Amino acid sequence: MIPEMIKIKLEYEDNSLQDVESKLIQEIDSLKLNIKKGSRIAITSGSRGIDRIPLLLKTVVKKVRELGGDPFLVPSMGSHGGATAEGQLKILEELGITPETVGAKILSSMDVVEIGKFIPSDKSGKNTSEKVEIPLVMDKNAWDSEGVIVINRIKKHTSFTSEIESGILKMIVVGLGKKVQAETIHSFGTKGLREYLIPMAERILATGKLIAGIGIVENAYDKIADIKAFKPEDIVEGEKKLLKKSLTYLPSLPVKELDLLIVEQLGKNISGTGMDTNVIGRMKIQGEPEPETPKIGKIVVLGLTKETEGNAYGIGLADFITRSVFESINFKAMYANAMASTFIERAKIPVIASSEEEAIDMALKSSGIKDYDKARIIRIKNTLSLDEMWVSPSVFRQLKESGHKVNVVND
Repeated sequence: MIPEMIKIKLEYEDNSLQDVESKLIQEIDSLKLNIKKGSRIAITSGSRGIDRIPLLLKTVVKKVRELGGDPFLVPSMGSHGGATAEGQLKILEELGITPETVGAKILSSMDVVEIGKFIPSDKSGKNTSEKVEIPLVMDKNAWDSEGVIVINRIKKHTSFTSEIESGILKMIVVGLGKKVQAETIHSFGTKGLREYLIPMAERILATGKLIAGIGIVENAYDKIADIKAFKPEDIVEGEKKLLKKSLTYLPSLPVKELDLLIVEQLGKNISGTGMDTNVIGRMKIQGEPEPETPKIGKIVVLGLTKETEGNAYGIGLADFITRSVFESINFKAMYANAMASTFIERAKIPVIASSEEEAIDMALKSSGIKDYDKARIIRIKNTLSLDEMWVSPSVFRQLKESGHKVNVVND
């Protein structure tokens, strides 16, 4: 049997913005946007759960209307939602984003307009020997508008590391590019995201269609810590700075080495990879180096979130799952996700145990641990919820000795 676990609560810096509406209005006002009366302005909306996102979108809608524009929302999530207009509307509704909550209509379509070409070049600026010509496309409703405002959270990506990862530029290229451009850039693997994302976004920005970019930074409690609005010409450098800031808030496990991590929930609403790769220290991408920390011997997944609707993409990052997890997988959705990303290792099925107890026992035995009482174990709800967790006595002692601010929770 595993040792009796101790429930703890960790203390992080809580620098959450309380009045996000006033902050957002202040940032938009700083841009001095010139919107002609009656101009149709598209506002992007992604598929990720962002703190108070309906309120943020409602605020942008209200501000655009005050400036004389006619605002509307466009789902900007690449091929998510089954790559259908209806599926993307459903995702927004699940996030609390509806015409009623934001005060504007939502125009959902998978149609795109080709707006140019992108030819990859090497770092010297010369055209590559690949001779690849990539069509640049944009959501038709957005392109047919008089201006686009892109709003997204800035954070570390789960598949690559660069100056710009997940944020405004990714939404410009992948989100607004719908299924066509999402699949195109992912077809190059991590190289497409790391090397092509910025220059492709710069080409799209050069069209003049975008009038503003709004970046959101969340803290370790997944609450908004900062909001910044940028003119199109300032988005690239502005996003680089916000990414650096977001990294200082990145939540993580309180220890760098574990024998076993038990994850109660995996799901697309938690992370694009089901479990945040930066938290668990696993990438599973061919040719990409694995993170140096944390070092986790075995990972057990006990369930899927309701919101993921069976899409268990990221299950391949685990070592053991239960039979009930396996039987709840929607393989069609998971494999579609894996093929779109090209990272198929993340969709491979781990060892299947008959119960939670067996999964945990198998994980510890396969780690070669003889004395379970000394095992370093942490159990978390999911990789987003890291302020509360269950830890084994050995981990608890380590935390106390290292000076972590730890409070024991007595349920």
